[in-house]
Amino acid sequence: MVHSPKEDPHPGALVRTAEQARNIARGFLLVSAPNGGSGAEAVLLVVSELFANAVQHAGGVTGFRLEAGPGTVTVAVDDASTRPPRPHSLDPRTPGGFGWHLVQELSADVQVKVHAGGKTVSATIRCPTGVGRQPSAP
Repeated sequence: MVHSPKEDPHPGALVRTAEQARNIARGFLLVSAPNGGSGAEAVLLVVSELFANAVQHAGGVTGFRLEAGPGTVTVAVDDASTRPPRPHSLDPRTPGGFGWHLVQELSADVQVKVHAGGKTVSATIRCPTGVGRQPSAP
């Protein structure tokens, strides 16, 4: 199951804020991972962080996708910058700088793909989904 809000047929449906992205992710998780528990919470945190990082450090989001796989949910955020994310040193006296570390900690896999139009940051989170499960025998 894949959801790409950028391709939503409704005018003005492009996701512009982290709050909108989280709301879309909640709806996606209700369908693809209704029993996702802490995995679903991790997905929402990763959506927030990737979206906020793209807005703050890369000029904004140009694409946003969610994909459910067997026991996983992948969050992909596109932006127009070709600069890959950089971890900041963790200093509790300095605000910020924790997001990239949080994404890496919550994700089973994180990939950054630079392309002509910018980059895509994808994070795969372990989350119980209905994808790839065999139906129970009666």
